[in-house]
Amino acid sequence: MTSPLPICLVQSAARHHASAGALDAFAADVRRITRTHPGTRLLAFPELHLSGHRPDEDPGEVMRAAAEPLDGPRDAALARIAREAGVWLVPGTLYERGEDGRIYNTAPVYSPGGERVAAYRKIFPWRPYETTAAGAEFVTFGLPGHGRVGLSICYDAWFPEVSRHLAWQGADLVLNLVRTPTVDRAQELVLARAHAIVNQVAMASVNAAQPDGIGRSLVVDPEGRVRAEAASATEQLVTDVLDLGEARRVRAYGTAGLTRVWNPFEEGQAPLELPLYGGRIDPARWRAGAGSGDAG
Repeated sequence: MTSPLPICLVQSAARHHASAGALDAFAADVRRITRTHPGTRLLAFPELHLSGHRPDEDPGEVMRAAAEPLDGPRDAALARIAREAGVWLVPGTLYERGEDGRIYNTAPVYSPGGERVAAYRKIFPWRPYETTAAGAEFVTFGLPGHGRVGLSICYDAWFPEVSRHLAWQGADLVLNLVRTPTVDRAQELVLARAHAIVNQVAMASVNAAQPDGIGRSLVVDPEGRVRAEAASATEQLVTDVLDLGEARRVRAYGTAGLTRVWNPFEEGQAPLELPLYGGRIDPARWRAGAGSGDAG
């Protein structure tokens, strides 16, 4: 049996990247939230939360100015904030300047001990509007005593391959960090439930508040039921307490006690060719967690 996991999704407007003391202000936000919600174990912020820009600024210039190597002063500051707060901290996403000189949209994760335990680069930037380089690896991380969490960023949610691979790597919860100011947030809410249903995985989607996003952050259980949702674009906290073992229960006994999407093949069934990918589904490998040895 897994331990209850209190989570807090911070639906907030972004902090301006060039503001003096931006990280100090972020640390104050974390302290305030953990003081008013002392049981929180996993605290997550929206996409590019620490890299906001004003309407009169060129987003490309902001991106280049904000980009840092992942292992730098900003990383050390965020690790310290997580350690002082004693939480698993996902500070949104950051502009990362990779060793190849390219800039990535990257989501780091910090443990309560102040260690960076994962970093995921957005695989599907929103072309042509986003100019960051594309990542190439699916990333999950373990929460001891709770389960496994997979990471995705905004537009990734439009591609079923992302959540499917994260579930295959053993994710019990997929955390989607979002900055959507457009009307297609309505479709993203449907996608969050669809990914939960077809992968039998919990979904948590945290969007930015106005003016950077239109909110409507939500938490969905592994059978597709909405557990918690922000009904507006205002700044607010979406809180819930999850049992990540629920994903494993649903996979074992089926959605509504019926449908077991990770066990559809008969013994000895031949692999299914996938022309789109130039690959195949091998029934021997088709089960949630089969790729956990490859997880980040």
